[in-house]
Formats: sequence, structure tokens, C-alpha cells
Amino acid sequence: MKIAVVILNWNTKEYLERFLPGVISSCEEVKEDRAEVIVADNHSTDGSLETMAEKFPAVRVIRMDQNYGFTGGYNKALGALKEEDWDVYVLLNTDVQVSNDWILPLADWMKSHPECGACAPKLHSWYEKDQFEYAGAAGGFLDSYGFPFCRGRVMEQVEMDKGQYDEVKDVFWATGACLMVRSDLYWQLGGLDDRFFAHMEEIDLCWRMQLEGYHITVIPQSVVWHLGGGTLPQTSPWKLKLNYRNNLLMLENNLAKTYSLEMPAEKAWKRARRKIFQRMLIDGLSGLAYLCLFRWSFFKAVLEAHKEYRQKRRRCTLLEIEQYRQTHDPGNVHVQGIYPKWIIPRALLRGKKIFNLVHQLQEDRKQT
Repeated sequence: MKIAVVILNWNTKEYLERFLPGVISSCEEVKEDRAEVIVADNHSTDGSLETMAEKFPAVRVIRMDQNYGFTGGYNKALGALKEEDWDVYVLLNTDVQVSNDWILPLADWMKSHPECGACAPKLHSWYEKDQFEYAGAAGGFLDSYGFPFCRGRVMEQVEMDKGQYDEVKDVFWATGACLMVRSDLYWQLGGLDDRFFAHMEEIDLCWRMQLEGYHITVIPQSVVWHLGGGTLPQTSPWKLKLNYRNNLLMLENNLAKTYSLEMPAEKAWKRARRKIFQRMLIDGLSGLAYLCLFRWSFFKAVLEAHKEYRQKRRRCTLLEIEQYRQTHDPGNVHVQGIYPKWIIPRALLRGKKIFNLVHQLQEDRKQT
């Protein structure tokens, strides 16, 4: 198997210096397969390219002429590798620490499970080594309004890893901080959605993979440690805007098709429209809450997110859903991991006990 480990960098020179040596060393440990580390630079201005030339001259660098974000950056970087016949790509953040054997369990799983479109390791915190990390933990679910949560992380609540998620498990989505994807499937689906720029793009990609009949899997034999917040802190209004906007774009891309697996196309299309409208109302209520708390920048972020969603959305038509139903057998496509209720009020009421519900979801899916 030919594995391209592609690290997208934008002004994180210090992370390259800290974490890239471990990635290089781990890829040198791969014997049966070929694994190459490639750094794609999103037009950094902090001396990243000079650091690569000085300290890592053997590593291939793909240079971009501007910052294309996570989505555009990876699409352009992987597009530059498209003719080289890689079997899989690994999308790896600059702020991820790996062990020497992290990549082998992922590659072995992909080789022996052709139905798997993407897989990922467990994501631990770099600061608290035995604690799951916010960005993906042990793989994610989605609630009925499109809010993501994880095995090991719900809202701001994060679990310690005590082996509770140590079975290989299919999930709804896996973290883009470290994600192995089949190269042919990546291009079949058109890559990441460029409109997203950053945030939630991996959830959208995983959803589209499932709609084509593929599985998303977390491989707990592989663990990596994520620093988190390397580019945008959690308190960034811009990050908040991207999350609100991209969540709506993601629902527009996938929700009606998902409903159509269980009901006639017209009913699925209308139900998706209602659900997206309801989600926008929920967003509006959160915007009002920010306003009442005098968090003006967050209130503005919600307004801008909805404005940009209307500008960027590609309206899902009834004809598109009918065509999807004609070309996809619902018996062969199973979108797994959508929780049929709203997770946020339950998490607020239950606190740490919310993980009892997450564990129950895992057991329910195991039985089915």
C-alpha cells in the first residue's frame, strides 16, 4: 500500500519543529508498505518554508500561492499528488504527536476492509495524555439537528480513556486532525467541499462516504496526541461563524439523501427543508443568548454565518433526491450514528452522566 502522509501547514513553524521528526521516524518504520511524509504549505509567512529547507531538506514540500484554508489547501495538495497513484492519503495536523506504530493499524485495516472509506486513531490530548481530545476523541455521532459529539467528548465534557472505546467501531465521522482516506474515493466524491474553508469539512466528507455505502471506522490500536487550537482558538468569533455556517452547508449537502433511504424522495426532501429551518431557529436563539450576554462578536458571527450560508448553499432539489434514490439501493447504504434527538439540552442537564447515554448508543449499535 502506498501511503501519502500529508501535513497541511499555515504559520505553525514551531509545531513542525516539535512534531514533524516523530512523523518522519514513524513512516521510516513502515516496512511492507511505502509511506512518505509531505508538507503542504498554505502560503505561510512565519518562516515555515525556511525551517523546512534548513531542518527537513529531505521532506517534499508543496507550496501554495495563498492560504486556501483546510479544504482548499488539501484539495490542491492532494491534487498535486493525484497522478502518483497513492492508495490512501493521511490528512494530519501539524500539532499532532504520533508514536512509531500509529500508522500500521490504520493501513492494515484499510487493506483488509475494502468497505471502509476512512479510518482514524483515537485522539488523545497532548496536555493530558490519557484524556480524549475535543476535536474527535474516539469518533463521532451527529444529533438530529446536526450538532456533532463524540465517544469521549460531548460539548465541553471530555472523558478519560479507560478502555471504554477499545473495540474497533464504525462511527458517523472521524477527526480530520488525523484521518486516513482512500484516494480513489476522495476524488470520486470531489474531495473536501471548498466552500467550508475550515471546520466540519471532515464530517461532511464522512457523511458523503456513508451515502455511497462506505464505513467510517475508529481503530483504537492506534493513538495520537493532539495539541488542539493550533490555528484558531475555541474563543474565536471567526471559528464560531465557520462552525454555524458549515453545519448548515453540511445539512444541505446530505440530509435529504439520508432521509430518502427510509422514505419517498419528496417526503425526504420536504423533511430536510423543515429540519434545516428548525436548525436555523435554534441558531437564532443562541445568537439572542450571545446578545443578552453582551458578546457582540459572537452575536455578529451567527448573523454572518446565516448570511454566508444563503450565499454559498447549493439548493438540494427534489430531482437530485429522486436521482439518488434511483442509483442507490437503501439496502446497501446504511448511514450510522445519527442520534434521533437533540443532544445539547440532555448534555446540559446530565453533565458528566451524558456519557452513559453515549455508551448506550454504542451498545445499541453493537446489537444492531
